[in-house]
Amino acid sequence: MAHHVSGLGISPTSLDPRSHITDLYVFQKPDDASRTILVINVNPTSPITDDAVDHESVYELGVDTDADAVTDIAFRIRFSPVQGHEQTASLQLATGREAAADLDAGDTVLLDAPVTFGSEPRIAAAGEFRFFAGLRSDPFFADPVGAENKFQWTGEDFFADKNVFGIVLEVPNRALGPNPRVGVWARVLVPHDGRLVQGDRAGRPGIDANFNQDDDDKRVWNQQEPSHDREGFLAKFAHVFEHAGHPEDRANALAESLLPDLLTYDYASAEGFPNGRNLTDDVINMGIAQLSNGAVPHDGLRPHTDLRTDFPYLGNPH
Repeated sequence: MAHHVSGLGISPTSLDPRSHITDLYVFQKPDDASRTILVINVNPTSPITDDAVDHESVYELGVDTDADAVTDIAFRIRFSPVQGHEQTASLQLATGREAAADLDAGDTVLLDAPVTFGSEPRIAAAGEFRFFAGLRSDPFFADPVGAENKFQWTGEDFFADKNVFGIVLEVPNRALGPNPRVGVWARVLVPHDGRLVQGDRAGRPGIDANFNQDDDDKRVWNQQEPSHDREGFLAKFAHVFEHAGHPEDRANALAESLLPDLLTYDYASAEGFPNGRNLTDDVINMGIAQLSNGAVPHDGLRPHTDLRTDFPYLGNPH
């Protein structure tokens, strides 16, 4: 269904749910068209413990500014170990392709920002940047039971009472580059054999779970960067569309529209998915309608009503 179920257990480097991305959201800040909100939600098992993120991993948002699917701007978040029910985070910004490719490059924007374990958000700010990290209500809504039963919808939103660990940035649009049309993706770099390697990634919603058919494909997909997506996956994605009933030429065109897997975003527009992704966008029904050519009825679900109207926008945890 969604990125909630991809990655976990597929690779030795992504067994830990703390390093697993559930969803990526990017949208124009409400009431301020000069600013953008970026959200990475991780750990679909939150909050089993306060230690909901891995202090040895790096959580990264990559921005492609010139449509070549290579990261030109990187926002990196690192966390301290939890000590006495307290945890902090740091935010690093690397600009330029060489800096974005170097995990140790870039400027520290925020240091020792508090992590939120309770309901009231603890927000950090530095200059024109705002930052939040902590347990939140999962904004994702879907009926996976109905989907797995040949789209016989149950009317039940499986995620209505679920939590995630949310990482939210508010940035000026110019921090995303001079061209308002960008591509955004998220990844988690995890420790493996003495180095940091990519363990999970996310761009458009539901891509990995819906189009990668076996564990080997999922393993390769989650450990590669978007610039390589078409090389090994274009024909496989087209086959999924053909299997759903699309003619070959249409299937190929649809597959090409999804790859490379970046969340395309024009920061001059507040339109919503497929322009970025708002917290309320009905991406599951949009995706099913595209795959089935409109043959599957709407699941009847609606966005969650516990979203905040102010930063960090994600609702309080359950």
